[in-house]
Amino acid sequence: MIFSTIRDPRLITVRRGGTLQDADHQLLALWAADCAQHVLHLFEQAQPGDGRPRHAIEMARAWVRGEVSMMDARAAGGHAMGAARDLKGAAREAAYAAGQAAAVAHVAAHELGAAAYAIRAARAAAPDVQRLEAGRLECQWQRAQLPDPIRALVLDDQRLRNEYCWFVFDC
Repeated sequence: MIFSTIRDPRLITVRRGGTLQDADHQLLALWAADCAQHVLHLFEQAQPGDGRPRHAIEMARAWVRGEVSMMDARAAGGHAMGAARDLKGAAREAAYAAGQAAAVAHVAAHELGAAAYAIRAARAAAPDVQRLEAGRLECQWQRAQLPDPIRALVLDDQRLRNEYCWFVFDC
């Protein structure tokens, strides 16, 4: 569960009654794709023949370029999450990150899901005594990738939804 009961109008597009402009929605999708891409190898090492998470990340980027519809990107996200279902650990979390990244085309607030699952993947891949540090480093890497136009929005979103996202943004 990555959503609070009250939706932030800053993460709802203008055409749906919020304040999010298309350019910022696209930046959120690209950032989410970057977060998922950063841990994708954890899935691909476990499931080298399954291209669904990689495809979902590619579809998120293709949506930003206007090459695919929102529905196509969202569907690819669902398939990536399907790739996670029978897995455990880092591979599962990385596939979920990819699915969430593709879902940003549909609902911008999935951007935090991609980031949170990527942090969980980094934690799960680390030895027990290094898990919190691995998550902290992943969180810091993600923040370093944030484009300036969406930086304040994402950091505030992390603060507001940290509880819903397993407290992974305490970095």
